[in-house]
Amino acid sequence: MTDLKTCIEITDLKDMLNKTGKMYGDKPAYKIRKANKEYEVITHKQVREMIDHLGTALIDLGLKNKRIAVIGENRYEWEMAYLAVVCGTGIVVPLDRSLPENELEKLIKRSHVEAIFYSKKYEEALKKIISNKNTNLKFLISMDTSENKDGIYSEFKLIEKGRKLIENGDKRFINSVIEPEKMSIMLFTSGTTSESKVVSLSHKNIAVNLMDIASILDVSSDDRILSFLPVHHVFGCTVGFLFSLYLGAQTSFCDGIKYIVENLKEYEITFSSFVPAIYENIYRNIIRKLEKEGKLQETQKLMEKYKNHSMEEKKEVFKEIHDFFGGHIRLLLSGAAALDKNVEQAFRDWGINLCQGYGLTETSPVIAVETNSNFRVGSVGKAVPHVEARLEDVNEEGIGELVVKGPNIMLGYFENEEATKEAIVDGWFHTGDLATIDEDGYIFICGRKKSVIVLKNGKNIFPEEMENLVNKITGVKESFIFGKSTKKDKDDVKIYSKIVFDRDIVKEAYNAYEQEDIYNAINNKIKEINSTMPPYKAIRGIVLSETPLIKTTTSKIKRQEEIKTIV
Repeated sequence: MTDLKTCIEITDLKDMLNKTGKMYGDKPAYKIRKANKEYEVITHKQVREMIDHLGTALIDLGLKNKRIAVIGENRYEWEMAYLAVVCGTGIVVPLDRSLPENELEKLIKRSHVEAIFYSKKYEEALKKIISNKNTNLKFLISMDTSENKDGIYSEFKLIEKGRKLIENGDKRFINSVIEPEKMSIMLFTSGTTSESKVVSLSHKNIAVNLMDIASILDVSSDDRILSFLPVHHVFGCTVGFLFSLYLGAQTSFCDGIKYIVENLKEYEITFSSFVPAIYENIYRNIIRKLEKEGKLQETQKLMEKYKNHSMEEKKEVFKEIHDFFGGHIRLLLSGAAALDKNVEQAFRDWGINLCQGYGLTETSPVIAVETNSNFRVGSVGKAVPHVEARLEDVNEEGIGELVVKGPNIMLGYFENEEATKEAIVDGWFHTGDLATIDEDGYIFICGRKKSVIVLKNGKNIFPEEMENLVNKITGVKESFIFGKSTKKDKDDVKIYSKIVFDRDIVKEAYNAYEQEDIYNAINNKIKEINSTMPPYKAIRGIVLSETPLIKTTTSKIKRQEEIKTIV
């Protein structure tokens, strides 16, 4: 990897807070809109003080070396709780904020959690769980209440309590020693409760990854970051939350998917991370806007004309598009799934640095990332400095399973030695993703090994690749490619697609109102796609739906669950 920036050496997250706190103490860490529409700014110094106070109070509750969960929407109280646990109290267990009550109880039980920080919406469910007495859960800590009440602790009150304890000489949290290579974070992988595995991560895993991405990405203490990706997920946690504190940057929280563009403008955001579906939706909105204003052809000509010009020059030419994002964006990162090549190229042609990153929960998470200067459209970039990447079982097309090695690789799956041995062989972690690597080291992800559809002729179909093509059809929100055996021969698999469509857009685009007309309009577009590819890849049938596909909180399709809704 070339052009590496020097970054602050850290051994663990406590070390990170101490070192960067000294450098950026007076700079804003959070800018938050309050209920009265005024803004509260919290400095990096205040953040670190709150973490010390909260951690001290947790130890005083008897929670030293215990497992403590955090559940809720992205907010600074969630982040303070996470760091107060992991930087001297015990082991943190971030939980998926979309969990139903029955699964929440099972995960609390599986992880042996004794305390939980939570947002108001989970209070009734957690009261029930604690009264069931099926778990080790003893302490409920609310991120919303201002007073301790009915056996429920207030995070704010605990911070106050910890401050007083420290003033009276309590140094138990401040002086706590971190063991960088010991399990400190327990993360559940996506999936149902029975299928999900618990990933054990250490401070070292995360610290190394923070240093790697800081040495590559053009982000600094002057940047303003919008937190959107769920912080319970390791990508949102490392890149959206810990990275900001490490750099001394400012974070603001997104109000929801409908408000992304509005929040980018409101907080004058310079850097953020989203999943591909967000970029693809923004791209479609911009194209639609240009079409309505009669500016699309002119814009496309300018994109071609300025293709090889600098980003700064493009920014001037496409000022109107930059203003759509608030006019301050310097870098956008895409992760969690494959980004449409055309969308990535369009953003770059408009002078917006849109870079793909790639990683997994088990790798803390970043394995590879593009940068402003080192990118190849369609790739996820090169492996970050501490990571080695290679392919195994490569076929004649140069496609093999991506395996990686480095200090960011998890300690293992908690209480699952068999799965750990299967995933990590001789120090190499098997990602389960099929990929190619070009002569310059750029990694191109083809799809999940488990998702590949093998045809009778031995050819492999990558659903993600096909879905990208279908998703470009006007009126298609999302799609799901699956294989279906013919009645005559179980081994003869044909390709089908479930398509989630937008009725209003379909009406406008194809003048189609009745279900049969809608089917025919979309099916004609599928036939156009079929004409551009080999016959064995052709989509032989479609299923239409207006119900969103079943997905994880990082927008990955739950393929096994989705197939059950069709067959």
